[in-house]
Amino acid sequence: MKYSNVIIIGSGIAALQLARKLRDDLNVMIITKSSQLNSNSYLAQGGIAAAIGMNDHPEKHFIDTLEAGRYHNHPGVVRALTEAAPNLISDLVHHGCVFDKDEYGELALGMEGAHSEKRIIHGGGDATGKTIIDFMVAQNNNIKTIENVYVFELLLDSAGERCIGVKGKMPDGKIETYFADHIVLATGGCGQLYRYTSNAEPVIGDGIALAYQAGAEISDMEFIQFHPTLLYVNGKTRGLISEAVRGEGGRLVTEEGKLIMEHVHPLADLAPRHIVSQTIYDYLKRGKQIFLDISNVKYFSKRFPTIASNCKNNGIDLKKNKIPVVPGSHFLMGGIKTDLFGRSSLKGLYAIGEVACTGVHGANRLASNSLLEGLFFGQMLAEHLNKQSKEKINFDVFSRKKATVQKNLPSIQDIQHLMMERVGIVRSQEGLLRQKQWLKSFSIENVDLAELPHENISQVFMLITASLITDAALERTESRGGHFRQDYPCENDHLWLRKEINLKGDGAREQIEATAVT
Repeated sequence: MKYSNVIIIGSGIAALQLARKLRDDLNVMIITKSSQLNSNSYLAQGGIAAAIGMNDHPEKHFIDTLEAGRYHNHPGVVRALTEAAPNLISDLVHHGCVFDKDEYGELALGMEGAHSEKRIIHGGGDATGKTIIDFMVAQNNNIKTIENVYVFELLLDSAGERCIGVKGKMPDGKIETYFADHIVLATGGCGQLYRYTSNAEPVIGDGIALAYQAGAEISDMEFIQFHPTLLYVNGKTRGLISEAVRGEGGRLVTEEGKLIMEHVHPLADLAPRHIVSQTIYDYLKRGKQIFLDISNVKYFSKRFPTIASNCKNNGIDLKKNKIPVVPGSHFLMGGIKTDLFGRSSLKGLYAIGEVACTGVHGANRLASNSLLEGLFFGQMLAEHLNKQSKEKINFDVFSRKKATVQKNLPSIQDIQHLMMERVGIVRSQEGLLRQKQWLKSFSIENVDLAELPHENISQVFMLITASLITDAALERTESRGGHFRQDYPCENDHLWLRKEINLKGDGAREQIEATAVT
């Protein structure tokens, strides 16, 4: 029996912040299905939002977050986050994390979409995620990290009431079982469900599927943020073009040079992401390619070295000042429903980072609040767990009746294509119903994942998470934030303001008998 006090599934900023803030006497294990650095956090370009400027205040940050989230946010959680932000940055700086500075030696502050002040702290120009993750990995050298283990099942106690462990599959197919007092999901979102995405390759929504199968409550899955500007070359997306580029003067134009955002929103190119993405989408549907004009961005290659290098590697001549872009799946506002301390509805199971739905983002995430979210909730959960005394836990496992998965699972590419077409930037009842019927045609309930290779496990998890998004998108008969319905194009505060769509899995509770751990 392999036992730890805390098991963390995932290795992004939320996971590493939790690990560095936990008590030294706790036995902590990080399990990741890929390498430790293969995460959305490591790819994050833009920065971290914090109200530290002379004319800024956490209340302004609070208001901007609510506006971007279309007031679907939980105000108390948002206020806690925005008020904590300056201290979270100070803590990183104090411990040696190096951020970019201005000519006066102060932290350089950038502007991004839907922010009312310059408040974006960044590191390495456009390599903020890499800067922080490298720093945290060096700090957490006493934490045991196991790479390339695909967690495919959460284990419950014999009463079916508490999460007590996980099952993982090794690269050679061997199954390992791990037990802990506290199981934390920090697996990220589900961007790879879509054909166009900025997300790292492992980010398929598996943490959400795991929690749903175990019986945890899932919330707000209809709210998917599509980032307006992914580099688009030869029919494929080739990485993210940070919103900070538009903050520094980049403008969205047609091939003829027409400014597409000029009369769409008062903030023009810095409008909330769902508005910019939908505008670009409208042009693309009419056969018009959209470009990011960088002619007004001073010292582009110096300010954005990662983006400049990626563009050059993909054959883009930056001297022409036009970068071809398309919108793509970027961030999930919904996920496993949690409280301020990361606790899910299932005892012993916690979720932090993008896999969690805390209410902080509402219907659309404010730019550069994602790394901040990871820092904040990693710290909040650490403070909670550090106060917990040792309790007696029943490590007898709840036995689950398993079914054999059907052999004709759709390819990952088919899932991505149909999700983009039917449950993507613009949705309708007709498309959603077609997708729901297609997803239901595959038998994936209570399947025996232990017998499947990694790719088939991913297909099952993707189908589960895709179904959750589709069902929630059908139910919300309005457009709000990252959820846009052609047939219900307006917000409906009377019926839907702050109304959550909650889905609860019960597959794990349908089983019959307990078996002892040996």
